[in-house]
Amino acid sequence: MIRKPSYKDLEQRIRALEAENALLDKCFTQLRAALGAAVQTIAATVETRDPYKAGHQRRVADLTRAIANEMNLSSDQIEGVRMAAVIHDLGKISVPAEILNKPTKMSDMELSIIKTHARSGYDILKNVDFPWPVARMVLEHHERINGSGYPNGLRGDQTLLESRILSVADVLEAMASHRSYRPGVSIEAALEELEKNRGILYDVNVVNACLSLFRVRGFQIPSVANADDM
Repeated sequence: MIRKPSYKDLEQRIRALEAENALLDKCFTQLRAALGAAVQTIAATVETRDPYKAGHQRRVADLTRAIANEMNLSSDQIEGVRMAAVIHDLGKISVPAEILNKPTKMSDMELSIIKTHARSGYDILKNVDFPWPVARMVLEHHERINGSGYPNGLRGDQTLLESRILSVADVLEAMASHRSYRPGVSIEAALEELEKNRGILYDVNVVNACLSLFRVRGFQIPSVANADDM
């Protein structure tokens, strides 16, 4: 005869399941922390090759997260796009340092080499099993709404929303930061450039969220000096 489980048996089972869930949550948190630390290490490695890029990826990550939050994305989407932003220029590790650090305007050939970094970053990351499409965001962060971007000339919503958020944050931070061959512009001037190209180069909703973030909420990018981007 099979004994029916008692209330005490059920209570013990519930407690065991709660303990298992708590352990799984702890392990998941530790794995996320380890992944974050690894990504930060990769980002730091990229920045050592280009003094004008110091802090650029971190600032873009902060801005990307703020825009995504302003757009009411889920916490998981926000974390994913922030993680991609931290290493969005990883592919520049394959670009010769003399090009990255060139103190004058680049030639067309040098620009073409720089533009390989989106694909190079994707190739490095595509086999990493992130919980988010990080490699695709890195690949698409220089695409533009009208198809004028690179590397694939994608249009509109052919790219991920997260990629379109990353592209706006990247452009704004780059315009407001000093490069090796030109000074940065003011935040307001950078915002006006985004506003002028809203719906042409950049996603309308993303630009609107970015404008609201700065003009209504008073968001600021800490220390935008000495960053670089192409």
